[in-house]
Amino acid sequence: MAQPQRSLEVVGADYPNKRGPGRRFEIELCKPGEPIELRPEPKNPADPRAIAVFSCRGVQLGYLTAERAPLIGRDLRIGREIQAIFQGKTAYGCAIRVAFDGEVPSLPDEKPWPLPEPGDGFYPDPEWPDE
Repeated sequence: MAQPQRSLEVVGADYPNKRGPGRRFEIELCKPGEPIELRPEPKNPADPRAIAVFSCRGVQLGYLTAERAPLIGRDLRIGREIQAIFQGKTAYGCAIRVAFDGEVPSLPDEKPWPLPEPGDGFYPDPEWPDE
């Protein structure tokens, strides 16, 4: 059974990048539908399950939430194809849209696009079962 597309929140926009433009500046440059890269950070001292989120220009936007990073990280480790696009900016950073198993992510049909609220992890998709 195919997993539905999901909107995921990206947090940590107020933290500085080690080099290059700031995260909030880069978020302002992002356009809905632009490709996004997800990079696991197993050597991250704060959380070895962290998943960093990068714009199509290679600038870090932030991280997936601690609630969603382990699920996405597990899928990436087992070789599952995950594609992501920029969905929109939010008060806490931004939201991305992900699709699985070769499906190309698309922006939600509703306008304005529903974006995750802080702490939700994602919206409007149903909870993932704990696996």
